[in-house]
Amino acid sequence: MTRATLDKQPREVAAMFDAVAAKYDLTNDVLALGQNRRWRKAVARAVDARPGERVLDLAAGTGTSSLPFAAAGAYTVPCDFSTGMLNEGKRREPWLPFTAGDATRLPFRNDVFDKVTISFGLRNVQDTDAALRELLRVTRPGGRVVVCEFSHPTWAPFRTLYTEYLMRGLPPVAEKVSSSPDAYVYLAESIRAWPDQPALAALLQKAGWERVAWRDLTGGIVALHRGTKPAAG
Repeated sequence: MTRATLDKQPREVAAMFDAVAAKYDLTNDVLALGQNRRWRKAVARAVDARPGERVLDLAAGTGTSSLPFAAAGAYTVPCDFSTGMLNEGKRREPWLPFTAGDATRLPFRNDVFDKVTISFGLRNVQDTDAALRELLRVTRPGGRVVVCEFSHPTWAPFRTLYTEYLMRGLPPVAEKVSSSPDAYVYLAESIRAWPDQPALAALLQKAGWERVAWRDLTGGIVALHRGTKPAAG
């Protein structure tokens, strides 16, 4: 796997996720110290899926992130470019309509979804701008985007401690619990290289989203960005 930069090769990233699919959710629980469950609840509240709505869950992996939207009564489409992740998800939740798709060329018509969301996947896309524009394209006018992504802790001493954990603490833990420890070294480096909260907000606005705002979770380890597609006309 190539060392992390913001120049990512889609085939390599997909292969990396194929390799970790079987133990991906368990490994995330361990490495995030259980915080990922709180983050998923925050995403579900921000998306606010309603019965009869259509929700696109991009970079859905095994579909764990999609379950709250489906439970709320929304028709939920888990989409990912890793066939390994999709196959594992289909094995666990065969009733969900798992769909293979590249974030920069989504296989959906214009204005299809009421809500679109991506959790911990945007930084793994080769072209962030293209992905944000594609999400805008498939969202109906007035619809919502929710992006949950690792970010930059806002308190400097905590930021230093967190960076130390990413680069020194995370790899040995991943080696014990993951089916592909090298993938988590890449993930740690990709988190360090990712834009901070205001920079990601600017990218959303550049892509055409309006009313962009964000909320920090766990001191800024994660940021929840939101935006709205402009109304038609």
